[in-house]
Amino acid sequence: MTSQPVGKIIPAAASPGANGELPFVLLAVRNDPNTLQRMKDDQVIDLIRDTDAEISKLQALQLRAIADLSVRRRRAPSASSEVALALSITEHRASAIVSAANALIARLPCMLNLMDDGRLDLYRAMKVTDATAWLSGDHVRVVDATLVDRVPGRNATQVRRAATYAAAQVDPEGAALRTERKLVERRFTLHHQDSGLTHLSVNNAPTEKATAAYARVDQAARALKTPDEPRTLDQLRADVAIDLLLSGTGGPSERTEVFLHIDLATYVGINQSPAALAGRGPIAAALARHILGGANTTLRRVLTDPRTGHAAELSPTRYRLEQDEFIRVRDQECRQPGCTRPAQSCGIKATPPKDGPEGATDQPVTFCSRHSKLHEQPGWDYEASSDGTVNVATPSGRVHSTTPPSMHPGRRRANRLRKKPRDDRRSASA
Repeated sequence: MTSQPVGKIIPAAASPGANGELPFVLLAVRNDPNTLQRMKDDQVIDLIRDTDAEISKLQALQLRAIADLSVRRRRAPSASSEVALALSITEHRASAIVSAANALIARLPCMLNLMDDGRLDLYRAMKVTDATAWLSGDHVRVVDATLVDRVPGRNATQVRRAATYAAAQVDPEGAALRTERKLVERRFTLHHQDSGLTHLSVNNAPTEKATAAYARVDQAARALKTPDEPRTLDQLRADVAIDLLLSGTGGPSERTEVFLHIDLATYVGINQSPAALAGRGPIAAALARHILGGANTTLRRVLTDPRTGHAAELSPTRYRLEQDEFIRVRDQECRQPGCTRPAQSCGIKATPPKDGPEGATDQPVTFCSRHSKLHEQPGWDYEASSDGTVNVATPSGRVHSTTPPSMHPGRRRANRLRKKPRDDRRSASA
């Protein structure tokens, strides 16, 4: 990466709030914290969002200062040491921030502009810099422009997935090569801790094998979680995994499923569009075809609506089709906005229909155990349309709407957010 004149990293126009003035509500609360007590729920949510936007703007300014320091130090590693001391953080963390600052200034100006606008914070921006670090300058500019409409309003996992997919789409050969190089670096590590305990991990394992291994451990742990079992699921999973490593037992050696979604053209090699592994996100087309070539892999045909890309029908060729199976294939993951737990690890919950006729039946939707419990909490309202659209109303009156994931990547949409009508909000709290 070539050095850049200091003047190049100064924004053309100051972003709102860059002069140190905060929005009126933020100033009011800062001057009198008791103002919070007089606010309604939706106003508190607005305050949280506005504060986050201001933090993002300040982070953009901080990144420009860090990039400026890096230029002054001629990109020397000592710049990270200075940042670490100034912010009282580790040099490892400081080095990552310096790298992100340089990448956002020189390679991802659109993402930096989103930070200036308060629409993207540093944590999520670093998901983009990490996912695009291997791209050439020409390719990263395409991804930068592509992500402008895809990352605002999405959480860090969704941002990482969007960036990973865009990077693999613009350079499929590079994505496949990167996967091969990472696989060569796979390792089994042991890190002893001061408390007499140890961290054990497998790094850079093949995604399909690691996902299947976790599913097997999780299945065995859940089978052991009886009402009389005092251990938590996390503790049970750890114990089962250790037992499997030491004795080869630990649970039934049943067949484990992972869901890989790939379009026909990519499967036969006509194009190189990334595939999607439920719970993991995009993977390179070459890796997807490798997984499909496994001796124990079973293929299922999923027919999609040509307009939306939503799953419309699941072939029963492999074995008798069950409704629950189709719902999991359609939803792919937990339908709570932002949750990425694979659908095969979720339960199916009957959700009240939206604007349905009298006597209309509830719609089946996948929810993980954690988010399934929200249905019973005060102020949380869930409704589902016949096409699988789910509306989630929070106690503050915000409504987050999601549609089933499209099997056509170009048609995937971010979660939508709106406010409930005031009459609905009053009736929900009554």
